[in-house]
Amino acid sequence: MTIEIDMKTKELQVQETKPQLKQPALYQVLMHNDDFTPMEFVVVVLELFFGMERTVATRVMYEVHSTGKAVCGAFSKDVAETKVNQVMDYARMHEHPLLCSIEAM
Repeated sequence: MTIEIDMKTKELQVQETKPQLKQPALYQVLMHNDDFTPMEFVVVVLELFFGMERTVATRVMYEVHSTGKAVCGAFSKDVAETKVNQVMDYARMHEHPLLCSIEAM
């Protein structure tokens, strides 16, 4: 909101302004390869926590397996950290050493 004074008429004029908003910074959630977590478990995690369809999840799982890591999605920092924590907790609950991390885009 801005307030202007017209010096000739001595009137106040109030103009509404929209706040300047910018998009939050995005962070990639990365999944890292290990030699112990079953491939099917990785596919299930991608479906459950990242909303991927089976074919997309399978493709991402093979990318993790063949290149050592893959991007699971891009989110605001809070959401990315939450996803990493959820995946890691779920993996530990099922006794798998699956590792996820976040990286600024």
